[in-house]
Amino acid sequence: MRVRLVVEMDLITKLIIINKMRDSWIEIKPDNDFPLENIPFGIMSTPGWGPRAATRIEDTVIDLLALSEAGIFDQCEFSAREVFQAPHLNDFIALGKEQTSAFRKLVQDLFSADNLLIRDNKALRNTALFPIREVSMHMPVKVGDYTDFYSSLEHASNVGTMFRDASNPLLPNWKHMPVGYHGRSSSVVVSGTNIHRPKGQLKQEDSDYPEFGPTRQFDFELEMAFVTGLETSLGESVSVEKAEDYIFGMVLFNDLSARDIQKWEYVPLGPFLGKSFGSVISPWVITLEALEPFRVKGPVQDVPVLPYLQSQSAGSFDIHLEVFIRPKNRPEQLVCRSNFKHLYWSISQQLAHQTVSGCNIRIGDLYASGTISGAAPDSFGSMLELAWKGTRPIFMSDGSSRVFLHDHDTVIMRGHCEKDGLRIGFGEVTTTVLPAKQSI
Repeated sequence: MRVRLVVEMDLITKLIIINKMRDSWIEIKPDNDFPLENIPFGIMSTPGWGPRAATRIEDTVIDLLALSEAGIFDQCEFSAREVFQAPHLNDFIALGKEQTSAFRKLVQDLFSADNLLIRDNKALRNTALFPIREVSMHMPVKVGDYTDFYSSLEHASNVGTMFRDASNPLLPNWKHMPVGYHGRSSSVVVSGTNIHRPKGQLKQEDSDYPEFGPTRQFDFELEMAFVTGLETSLGESVSVEKAEDYIFGMVLFNDLSARDIQKWEYVPLGPFLGKSFGSVISPWVITLEALEPFRVKGPVQDVPVLPYLQSQSAGSFDIHLEVFIRPKNRPEQLVCRSNFKHLYWSISQQLAHQTVSGCNIRIGDLYASGTISGAAPDSFGSMLELAWKGTRPIFMSDGSSRVFLHDHDTVIMRGHCEKDGLRIGFGEVTTTVLPAKQSI
C-alpha cells in the first residue's frame, strides 16, 4: 500500500507539472533556464534609463516599469508604476505573496501564446522588451542583514577532518541546530562584480608571529541564499512550519573566502576579514512557487532535534549546481557538480532558528546556505575541499593547476531544476579575481 501511494503521488506531481507547462509567443529553447513557468524578478538598466524592475523569459528581459507606464498593469491592486520604478525589489516583495503570486500569473498570461495584447503591439515591444545582452543587471534587493549558515554535513565533516579530528569531525552542536554567523551585508554584490584579492593577517605554520599581506588561499564557496519577504517584530519567532510564508525566493550565492586569513582570525569569534571582502549573488530571484515542482525531502536527520526545529514537510529542492573556473583567455572548466538537496538543514529550519531568540527579520534580508558539498569528491563545493587543503591539485586544460584561485580566474556558478520536461533555472553568478590593491 505504501508503494502504491508513492506511485500515485508521483503521477499527481507529473500531471501538475504537465498542466503548468505553457507555450509563449517568445520562443523558448528546451534547455533554457527561464521558461514561462519561471518568471523571476530582478533589477535592470539600459543606456539612458536607470535601474527598475524586470522579469525574464528565455533571453528576453521584460521591463516591468515600461509595461506599467503603458497601462498594462492597471488592473493590479497596487500601484505598479510606483513599485517597479524602485531600484530594488523590496517594495514589490513587501506586497505579500498573495499579490506577488497573482502578478506572476498575470505576466504568464500576458506572454502565453494565445495572448495578443503585447505580442501585436510592436511599439510597446520595442519599448519594454530587450535582449539580455543589451541590459545591465543590478542587485535585486536592498540587503539589510545577511546571515551565512553552515548547513552541509559533508562540508562540515570535510573541514573538521582537515583541521580538527578526523575521527570526530563535527562539533558537538552541529546536528542540534543550524550553525551560522552574521555576515557583512555591505559587501554582498551582484554577479559580474569583480573582487580584489583581500589582504589581512596571515600566520604560517612555522612562524610564531603573523605577517600582513594578500591572501594566498583565495577560495569560492558554492552556496544558495533565500530572500525574506515578510517582517517580524523584535521578540517574535517564526515557526518551522510557517517559515516558507516568510521566504520570497532564492538566488545563487558565491561566498568568497580567504582561508589563511580566516584560519588565523576565527578563534574565538568566527569569520571576519576572511569573509567580508565580497560575496556575489545572481541577479534573478527565483520564487518558491517556481521551485515547487522540484520539492524533495532533505537528508535524514539522525539526531533528534528540539521541537522548534522539527518538521514533517519536504523542505528541500532538487537544484543541480555546477562551478566552473575560467583562467584568463582560456575556456571555462567544470570543477564541481553538486545539489542543493544535500543540505542537512532546510531553509525553514534555518529561519526558525534565526528567529527563535526573538531576532527580528526584514524584507530583503539574505540567508546563505553555507557551502553545498555532496559525498563524491567532485561534488565538494570549495577549492579547500576539491584540492583537499592543497594536497590534490586540480589540473586545468591549459596545463596549469589550482589548489586555490589565481588572479584573473573567473568563477562561474550555475543552477537549475529539471523534471519531466520542465526546467527552471537561476542563470549564473560570475566574478573575476583581481590582484590585491597595493595601498592598505
